[in-house]
Amino acid sequence: QVQLVESGGGSVQSGGSLRLSCTASGYTYSPYCMAWFRQATGKERERVAIIDGDGRTRYADSVKGRFTISQDNAKNTLYLQMNSLKPEDTAMYSCAATDYDYGGSCPVAPYTNWGQGTQVTVSS
Repeated sequence: QVQLVESGGGSVQSGGSLRLSCTASGYTYSPYCMAWFRQATGKERERVAIIDGDGRTRYADSVKGRFTISQDNAKNTLYLQMNSLKPEDTAMYSCAATDYDYGGSCPVAPYTNWGQGTQVTVSS
């Protein structure tokens, strides 16, 4: 399995921005599906954004227009740019990857490789 390590979390005020990074080691993840998930305390895990091997992205309605997922294959790094942060965005954010290239099926693909997570806290 590929090892994923997140960084970039922290505490910000409402309206602020953060950029999360997820660095992969071991096997390369391209063109596998990559995604960012988040889980707030007492809530179920939510898939925030996904990106497939062709660079196509999808976002949860709750973050659409505010978050941007991207990747730098040369650096084996996945990013999540988060703008206009709200207190509702407070959660543990984790990156994840599939074992295989699912192409356009990334929204329903199984994500089997996970990072340890990085905490994002947004205060009002």
